[in-house]
Amino acid sequence: MRLGTGWGGWWRASGRAVRRLAGGGRNGSGRLRRRWRGWSRRRRILVLTALTLVAALLLPPAGIAVALRVAATGTPDPQARTRGQDAAWLGHAWVDGRKGPADLAALPQLVRGGIRDLYVHAGPLDDDGTLPATRYPQAGALLAAVHQELPGVRVQAWLGDLVEPEKQGLDLSDPAVRQRIRDSVQQVLDAGFAGVHLDLEPVHSGDAGYLALLDQVHALTAARGALLSVATPQIDPLPGLHAVAGTLAGHPKWWAQAYFGQVARRVDQVAVMSYDTAMPLPSLYTGYVAQQTELALEVTPSSVDLLMGLPAYEEDQPGHRGSAETVPAAIRGVRLGLGRQAPGRAAFGVAVYADFTATAADWAAYRRDWCASE
Repeated sequence: MRLGTGWGGWWRASGRAVRRLAGGGRNGSGRLRRRWRGWSRRRRILVLTALTLVAALLLPPAGIAVALRVAATGTPDPQARTRGQDAAWLGHAWVDGRKGPADLAALPQLVRGGIRDLYVHAGPLDDDGTLPATRYPQAGALLAAVHQELPGVRVQAWLGDLVEPEKQGLDLSDPAVRQRIRDSVQQVLDAGFAGVHLDLEPVHSGDAGYLALLDQVHALTAARGALLSVATPQIDPLPGLHAVAGTLAGHPKWWAQAYFGQVARRVDQVAVMSYDTAMPLPSLYTGYVAQQTELALEVTPSSVDLLMGLPAYEEDQPGHRGSAETVPAAIRGVRLGLGRQAPGRAAFGVAVYADFTATAADWAAYRRDWCASE
């Protein structure tokens, strides 16, 4: 769910940039890689420092910070509040037996507000696209409880896996793999889920196999009257940035806005993973989310639900600073972006990631800042 390395990932992986910037082709890159590994630590540090300085000239951090701070300013539009079409990611414990009757009874109180969809982790998929039914033995109990206690709330099966070529996992270019994923979707629909939420990472911008998979799965879900939802990476904050990140770090991270639009036109619901940005301050993160919201709104059809992810987790790691990426900072960014781009849009919401890390303060911020309730 959270594979991005953030802006800082460029510099940590700049060793890969050395062999490319040196002009080595496909065959020459291996020789350059061996040469790089043979260099002393001191020499590597000097080269990385030089590359960082070059990158700093190309993308001045001060200029980026100013732009994001400007994006974070202003008063959110009063219309930019919940439309009652929000979602929450729920962990695997809800379907594997770890959550019991007391948890099911407390679920309505936990997700009160504007939640309409629950993405419940029923996977992961195996690398060949299959899904053993033994991974969600208690799904029936969850579905029955939600139908009784939360009428109108839809439970979608959250299915994910790693994706080739960057990671060892699903080969979406293989028609047989795509067919098995489609069959796994049919399997969870037969189990009673209202839809499927695909979280396949990292899909690179422009991946044709992923688009073919969405076409195939959407034909099934539409015929069944079910939902097809996807979790997506962020959109290039600067044109072509995914290509730069792919070259320097080997992980493109972002999608081109045009490719995001291609994906959005093939599904019923898009949930943007608008976190793990490596932003160091809440104000910068707010500006970044505002920008992401506007970029996504520009290319998502009005008939497709667009949801912006809220980071309800606090741990620090290279691509995520818990003190900066907060639920209140994200909601402010979402409200600013929505108000500027499409304040009256109906098919819009936020998605809370995730129930197994969210604190009472996170849920309170969601209800107070987005739902305008306690």
